[in-house]
This record gives sequence, structure tokens and C-alpha cells, in this order.
Amino acid sequence: MKKKLVVLTGAGISAESGIATFRDANGLWEGHDVMEVASPQGWQKNKELVLDFYNQRRKNAHTVIPNAGHLALADLEKDFDMCIITQNVDDLHERAGSTNVIHLHGKLFESRSTLDPTLVYPIEGWELNLGDKCERGSQLRPNIVWFGEAVPMMEKAMEETVQADIFLVVGTSLLVYPAASLVDFVDDDSPIFVIDPKLPDMRKRYNMFLYEEKATTGMVKVAELLRQEYL
Repeated sequence: MKKKLVVLTGAGISAESGIATFRDANGLWEGHDVMEVASPQGWQKNKELVLDFYNQRRKNAHTVIPNAGHLALADLEKDFDMCIITQNVDDLHERAGSTNVIHLHGKLFESRSTLDPTLVYPIEGWELNLGDKCERGSQLRPNIVWFGEAVPMMEKAMEETVQADIFLVVGTSLLVYPAASLVDFVDDDSPIFVIDPKLPDMRKRYNMFLYEEKATTGMVKVAELLRQEYL
């Protein structure tokens, strides 16, 4: 039976493909205060700004391709029972070939009804505009989990994490909750591998292995090591 490998990925892995990380040191995202474009309050205040912001993110996402980090993770599916839990809203994991991906913070290429959150639609191309409505007549919004909103996929992510034989953290600062709390659900006997140029501050444990490097180079190394040690 294949060992269960659960992976938590963050902005660092997509940054190397050319997707802007969520926010810089000033709390800005592409020049915008994050609360203007990633909160229910921002949406109520200026729907057009929010829609345009995500339209530009989608437009950019169409121009980038999965990098060596995404591809190394997808390739590990051959040898492990894989689940990727990502904080990213892009589709680069899927485009790299990963088939079991949980998007904690929603999906960039989906919209949903503002009236009924269960009504979710794919976005063809990159535009979602004022006047685009669901079948019940309400304005569509990006299917993104904004600040202050519940994280509906968190329970499923926790269920996967507690079953992990191996847990891997790639390209995340572990500062955004509740995603960051997932490491606390990893069994004490399951090794944790962490790859990031700025290693997050984590509770130390005997079977934790730290790689202070980018997702691309770090993932290639760790993938090879996982195959040597756990197959």
C-alpha cells in the first residue's frame, strides 16, 4: 500500500511561476490594501474594483506555467497516495498534473452566487463583470475565501492531515490561519519536511527536516529523498 503524503503549499511555490504573492511587507497586494480587494467589506464598498482586481489576476494566471516545484509534486503521485492542500487560488497544481487538490482559499477560475454560496460556476477566459448573474438573479462574485469569511474546506483538510504518513510544507510562511494550524494535526510519528527560503517559526520535533531554499530546487531534492527513504 502506498504511503499517504499530504502537502501544504503556499504563495512561495506559485511566485516562482510569476504569480504575485498575496501581500508584501506593507500589507499591499498589487498596490491595493488587501482589505479593499479581499474582504466582504471591500466587496460591499466597491464591487467593480474587486471584480477588476481578480480579472487582472486571472489574466496574469493565463500567461504563466507550472514550475519545477509543481511538476515534482505531480510526479510524486506515481509513488504515493497524495493530497495537496493549497492556500493558492491559481490552478497551477492541476495544470502540472496533480489530481487531488484541496483549495483552502477558493479558486480563481470560479465564480459563485452572492445569494446562494452553493451555486458555483467555472469562469471561461478571465473576465467576471458587474451584471454577470447566477441562475437566481444575484450578482456573481469571485469564489475566493476573503478575510473574515469561513474556510469551508478546512475540515476536509484536517481529515487528510491526520491520516498523513508524511507531511510536506512548501512555500508558506505559516502565518495565515486556520491553514497554519494544520501542522498541529500531523501525527507525532509522521515526519514533516519544510521547504521555504524563509523558514517559518514552528514547534520543533525530532522528525522535522528543514530546507531553506526555493520551492523549485527544494522540491526536486525532497522528492528524490522521499523516494529513497519511503518506497
